[in-house]
Amino acid sequence: MVTASGSGLDPNISVAAAIVQIKRIAATRNIKEEILQNLITQNTEGSLFGLFGPEKINVLKLNISLDQIK
Repeated sequence: MVTASGSGLDPNISVAAAIVQIKRIAATRNIKEEILQNLITQNTEGSLFGLFGPEKINVLKLNISLDQIK
């Protein structure tokens, strides 16, 4: 999961990187894993034109969604 963008400011992570962290984040935030999985799905951004690049998660948007739960 250790990667870097050219600027070091990339707000995105891969879907796989988000899934790996579900247990830890759910425990830290004291929420059910299923809720976190749904938020990851809702905040998944597709590839450019459906062809270029992988799907990704905007971490800022996901964190805002998590903060709105409580």
